[in-house]
Amino acid sequence: MSYWVIPSLALIMALVLLLPFSIKRVEEELEIFLLVMGCAAMTLSGLWNRHIVKESFVEPINISIAVLVAGFMFRAGRNKIENAIERLEKNIGLNHSLFALIVFLGFLSSLITAIVAALILCEVISHLRLDRPSRIRTAVYACYAIGMGAALTPLGEPLSTIVTAKLQGPPHNAGFFWLANLLFLWVTPAIVAVAALAAYWRPLGRETSTSSVSDKVPDTNKAVFMRAGKVYIFVVALVYLGEGVKPIANKLLSALEGWQFYWLGLTSAALDNATLAAAGIVPSMGRAQILSFVLSLLISGGILIPGNIPNIISAAKLGVKSREWARAAIPAGVALLVTYFLALAVIY
Repeated sequence: MSYWVIPSLALIMALVLLLPFSIKRVEEELEIFLLVMGCAAMTLSGLWNRHIVKESFVEPINISIAVLVAGFMFRAGRNKIENAIERLEKNIGLNHSLFALIVFLGFLSSLITAIVAALILCEVISHLRLDRPSRIRTAVYACYAIGMGAALTPLGEPLSTIVTAKLQGPPHNAGFFWLANLLFLWVTPAIVAVAALAAYWRPLGRETSTSSVSDKVPDTNKAVFMRAGKVYIFVVALVYLGEGVKPIANKLLSALEGWQFYWLGLTSAALDNATLAAAGIVPSMGRAQILSFVLSLLISGGILIPGNIPNIISAAKLGVKSREWARAAIPAGVALLVTYFLALAVIY
């Protein structure tokens, strides 16, 4: 590999992290931008082959179909969903309803997958008629909860599937509940904390009657297909970006140890965290090392839209821009990262 490949890949990562916040057109066409960056990374790394191209076309299919089917199902059941939300809100209030929903979806995502949990979340948020700041804040904090809760079983998300598969042999002999045993006591406080932030930290605003009229119109067929298409392109882009930057990821991972692994997880804010898990998790790692790295990946994945699938789905459905997402997500992400780093340092 040429000496300039690693710096070039580092530049691509810097562009992925910075341009969506500095150029409005990039922010508006984020999935196309990431696709271009992913293709550039693949070309620089010289990793183009038939297998990766096939994987990039196949991997997003299930996610996109889920988004498409859910769009039509939720549209058909719109009145029932609205009635159920209204009853729940009437019985326990908006704030308590939102708190309970986020905690519930956080843990349930480990069984119904993060994709389905995110789709349910978006539909509920849409029907709550929250104003834009409250809607964004709720989506961001709920996606933190879903991303962390989904990691409790191999069913929840690709990261947990990969980690379980890589550790299923000696010395860890990871089974279906291995990650739940490792993570449950750690992610539970975070799920409760982000749910509380969404529901109670700031007053929840409602849209005015004039601003919510357009929201009462069900999605058109075109809108449902367009949203599924955007998610498809997003996932294709992340496949290429993740594969393309593997040389720099492998080089960094091989040179790091201890606490450095934890902070390397920050890169999963812009990369698929499953890619970093696949590159970084090895059976020779101790339980504490695995816990530290996985927690970092899960928290960092909530910071930016490309960090995990729930973010991508929610941003597409609710129309959240990169700067809006980061503005709400970074303070919570930094607080969680520092808190868990200090906790891990004290305990281990």
